[in-house]
Order: sequence, then C-alpha cells, then structure tokens
Amino acid sequence: MKTLKLALLASACAAFAPFATAQDLTIGIAASPTSMDPQFYVVGPNSAMARNIFDGLVNQDELQQIQPALATSWETVDETTWEFKLREGVNFHDGSSFGAEDVVASINRVPLAATNSPSSFVPYVEGIANVEAVDEHTVRITTDTPTPLLLNNLSRIAIMPSELEDVPSSTLNGGDKVIGTGPFEFVSWLPDSVVRLSRNEDYWDGPAEWENVTYRVFTNSSARVAAMLSGDVDMIESIPTADVSTLRNQDGVEVVTQSSNRVMYLHLDQDRANSPFAAGPDGENPLRDVQVRRAISLSINREALVERIMDGQGIPAGQLVPEGYFGHVPEIELDAYDPERAQELLAEAGYPDGFDLTFHASNDRYPNDSLIAQAIGQMLTRVGIDTEIVTLPASVYFSRASALEFSFIMGGAAVETGEASGVLGPLLETYGETSGQGNRGRYSSEAFDQALQTARMTIDDAERKALLEEAMRIAMDDLGVIPVFFLANTWAIEDGLSFEGRSDGYTLAYDVKGAQ
Repeated sequence: MKTLKLALLASACAAFAPFATAQDLTIGIAASPTSMDPQFYVVGPNSAMARNIFDGLVNQDELQQIQPALATSWETVDETTWEFKLREGVNFHDGSSFGAEDVVASINRVPLAATNSPSSFVPYVEGIANVEAVDEHTVRITTDTPTPLLLNNLSRIAIMPSELEDVPSSTLNGGDKVIGTGPFEFVSWLPDSVVRLSRNEDYWDGPAEWENVTYRVFTNSSARVAAMLSGDVDMIESIPTADVSTLRNQDGVEVVTQSSNRVMYLHLDQDRANSPFAAGPDGENPLRDVQVRRAISLSINREALVERIMDGQGIPAGQLVPEGYFGHVPEIELDAYDPERAQELLAEAGYPDGFDLTFHASNDRYPNDSLIAQAIGQMLTRVGIDTEIVTLPASVYFSRASALEFSFIMGGAAVETGEASGVLGPLLETYGETSGQGNRGRYSSEAFDQALQTARMTIDDAERKALLEEAMRIAMDDLGVIPVFFLANTWAIEDGLSFEGRSDGYTLAYDVKGAQ
C-alpha cells in the first residue's frame, strides 16, 4: 500500500477542513472479468467487479441480506404491484442525476444485454410486466404474478443512466459508457490483466478510503500468493488451500475466512442418446440413467476431497444450498462414499464392466479445480468407469461447455439471490429461451419446474419455503446435478488493513478499511 503523504502540515493549515490522505489499494484476484457490462453475463468475477462501480435498487450485504441502496424504501401496493421510493441527490459518475427514468431504462435494457450471453440476467426480470416512473423519485413495478423474490432479483440488476438503454455490451467492453453510481468510477480494463478504478468522491454512502484501486489478475494461484508475500499487492482472494497456513504464519499478513455459498457440482448430459464423451458398450449415453448418476455420486469420497485436496477448506455437499439458506432441506442426507454399492448400481443399470467417460473441467477458475477433477476421475475409474480427464482454461472451457461440447463437467454455482431458487433455476430448470440458462446437462422435470415456478409466485414465506424444499428433493432424487462440496472463501490482507469477508466471495474494495 502506497500512501501519498502531505509534504507540509503547517499550523497555518489548521483553520482549514482536514484532508483525507490519498491512498492506493492493489488487490490480486483469481479470475478476470469477461465483460464491463454489468447486465451481460451472470458469473462471479463479472458480478463482483460490477458491485464496485454500480448499485442496484437494493444491494446484498456481506451475508446476502437485502439492504436499501438506490431505493430507500418500498411497499407492495397489491400482490403484483411494488412501489419504490428512490434516494435523492445521487449522481452518476458522469455527473448526471439519478432518477426514476434510469431505473425504467436499466430494467428494460436487460433483454438487449442478453444477446450472446452464456448466462443472462433475463431470469431476474422476466416476471416484470411493467416498470414506470411515477415521478422523479418514485418507481412502480408490476409483475405478471405475485413475485415474492422481486427484491432478491433486483439486487442483481445494475442501474445505469437512461441514455445507455440501447447501448450494446461491446461499447462498454471497449471502455466507453461504464457509468454507475457505485463507490468507484471505471478508469480502464485490460482483459485477463488489470482493472483500474478511482474513488467516487460523491458516493451516497460516503466515499471509500481508497483514491485509486487496481485489481490485478493472477489466474495462477502460486503467482497470486507470491505477489502477496513480496508486497506487490495489498490483498489477494482465493488463497490456495495449501498456502493458507503459510500465509497465516507470515509476519505482516492476516488471513480472512468466510463460509461460502458456492457449491462445486457435476453436470451430466441427460438429454442426448449419443453423447460425445460418454458411451457404454452399445455406444449410447449411460448418464441418462439415474442409477448411473447415483453410482457416480456414491463413488465420490467428498470428505477425502475436502480434507486432502482442499486442506479442510470446504464442506461436503448433498444439495445445492448450505445450511441456513432459505430452501435448504435438513433431511437430505449426503451420499456416503460407497464404491461397492456404486458398482452394484452400475451392474443393475446394465454396465457391469463400466463404460468410457471423458471428464472436462476448468484448471484456473476455482481453488484446486484441476486437482479435484483428477481425484474424482480416479474415484470413478476405481468403480469401473474408465475416465479420462481434460482440463482447460476457464476462458475456453465455459464457452465450450455452454455450447454442449462435453458430456460430463464440473462447475461452481453461487446462491446469487441468497435463497434456493437463485441456484435451482439456472442449473436445473428446463432449458428455454429465458430459463435454465446454466443447465448444461439439459436436465428436465415437469414436477421440479412446477414446484419451482409455484414457489416464485408464492408470497407466504412458509409455503414458498416448502415448495423450494420440494424442488430440491426432486432434483436431488433425480441427481439433475451431483453436488460435491461447498467452498470456503479466503483472503489474505496486509496487516493494518481490515476486511470482514463475504459469503458470496466478492472482493469489494469499498469494504477494505485502512488503519485509523
């Protein structure tokens, strides 16, 4: 951390208001944002970066609870009508004033921004029938049906100036028109390398402590740790599990750990009779058989993965949301490691000698992702599934996975809305133009869809919770995806700075506090 000190502090200055010391903060991040358009692609690195620059009508705090942001209050006029009172005196980074028309334009822009998106924000707004400016500081949103999760959904939608309603993502990705109301202003972006921000001196929640923030991308975990140890950065995220103890014992460095909402899971091609990388002796796709999927789940020693590969930095998962989140089902039991039963199920499914499988995974997106894939591949091979492992850089892997080029893949999904529908919908809802955008296995269940869709329209919390739990049970009985474990979020930070950590794993410069 470099501090620009005042050269002179004469007593003659005492009559003037005190200066805030200008400071720079450099943060090492594990994955590069792929777009500067905050409405283009629902993926962690993009969403985290956007939160530095943009606000929603409401924001999520460090534990994903909804907090007022550009809206100071709201009320339900009736079951399908919400009215929001907007924060007054707020300006965008270009100096234009924020008002109701900006909210209308921002929500209306989401479908345009979805063009060519691997996973768009459309599901968060598709239930909105109309949004109108009642006056300069009042917005009324009408939904097609009762939408109890409207606030959660709106926390995902960045508010931009109304003039950008028809501006394509390519403009923002070129470094133009990246304009929000957030605590930092966009300066520059070099993909896969660096993002530079500067302080918004007029931020409505008070200016950040840092005049300039530099996010440096270190997809190589060892390079990220080395940068921290050498003092090249003030903070890093996603500490490799093997380096946690090293950093904890390093003078001048503090390690911050926060339980994560991100589940590592396996997606299986359940749609195609002939899949490119999964074939039994008859050439057909074995992954369509629920007994085969259960055999795969039983062949995975989740506890060993957490303890040996993740050095204890994780929690084995038997469903898609962690304990304490709305929609978690306490009675769903974790599949115990049982290779013998896995082999029996394979035989019952008609594969007594197993089958051939290629397992594709990223090698630079999640902590130890390549090592995890290798370990899972070995476990599958032990029960008779002859598994080849292919790992790819995230920049290549995810686009190919979205194009359905693979049969069996690993991914990570965060509970973006703070409740179960935020992960159930993208991963498991029947794929359509605006649904199941992250459903790369093309799982489809009418009963699951019905429970999830009804939950989205149910205002009563108890009834909605029961419906989400029903959807979770259906999906886990079918093993539409196979949960493996929840990650832990970790950061290392220079001694003298403080950061509380976030369950969503976002590394937000505004939350970093300096020594007082």
